[in-house]
Amino acid sequence: MISIDPKDISNQQMQYYLQNAVAPRPIALASTISANGEINLSPFSYFNCFSANPPILVFSPSRRVRDNTTKHTLENVKEVKEVVINMVDFAMVEQMSLSSTEYDAGVNEFVKSGFTEGISKVVQPPYVKESPVAFECKVNDIIELGQDGGAGNLVIAEVVYIHLNENIIAEDTRIDLEKLDLVARMGGSWYCRTIKDVRFEIPKPLVNKGIGVDAIPEVFRNSKILTGNDLGRLGNIEKLPEQEEITAYSKHPEVAKIHEKLYHDRALRNEAFQHLAKRLLATMDIREAWMALLQN
Repeated sequence: MISIDPKDISNQQMQYYLQNAVAPRPIALASTISANGEINLSPFSYFNCFSANPPILVFSPSRRVRDNTTKHTLENVKEVKEVVINMVDFAMVEQMSLSSTEYDAGVNEFVKSGFTEGISKVVQPPYVKESPVAFECKVNDIIELGQDGGAGNLVIAEVVYIHLNENIIAEDTRIDLEKLDLVARMGGSWYCRTIKDVRFEIPKPLVNKGIGVDAIPEVFRNSKILTGNDLGRLGNIEKLPEQEEITAYSKHPEVAKIHEKLYHDRALRNEAFQHLAKRLLATMDIREAWMALLQN
């Protein structure tokens, strides 16, 4: 491991490590308005949701590292404590990027980036019509984290109204993840998207306690075939299969084939069952994976 004390590196280096290592980050395309009615639109990847009751979103327009100046978004939410947080999908990512240009105060980034202003229901700033989901928010608080370049300003925003594009709705106002192609920020100029080929599912831990990795036999914990992810999934089972189940599973064609082919070589047979278990774990068949492992 390379060990770094934040006090020993520059603000630019600290920002680099954070933005490249803490990723991907969702993007808040924030629309705000000044006291004299000037509209601003700017994206922020220091952003996430923090509460459902009350519904709270938090984003951070940080002070610029290079010259310690503040952004128009921060100035606006201090004057008018309202913001619309628009989510960003792949179809609008280039326009979103363009809106991050540091135009002079008073320049409307809706116009510069080609987005369409939607009339908000509760707050003054408009929402982005092209956005798949837009959250109208009241600003509850702004917490300054420092006065130097790179210091964040946590804008704590309470959701008061939501706009959902009908094209992403499946049923009962539920969002269809197949249609919601959101993008997220990586380090440098890199982004990623939430398309099906790169999404994966992990079943939540059981309501009842799983046995845990520590309860897995040492031969499997020290396996060169099973990864930490595999062990984590194996540990998410409440109770191991009974011997009757394991014996019955030995008649499964693939299991029977391993028994027959490697009858005289216990070590190779054990490896074969681990490979089978690994494949079963990849398809969420945790109980069958255990029955494969326990064949030997």
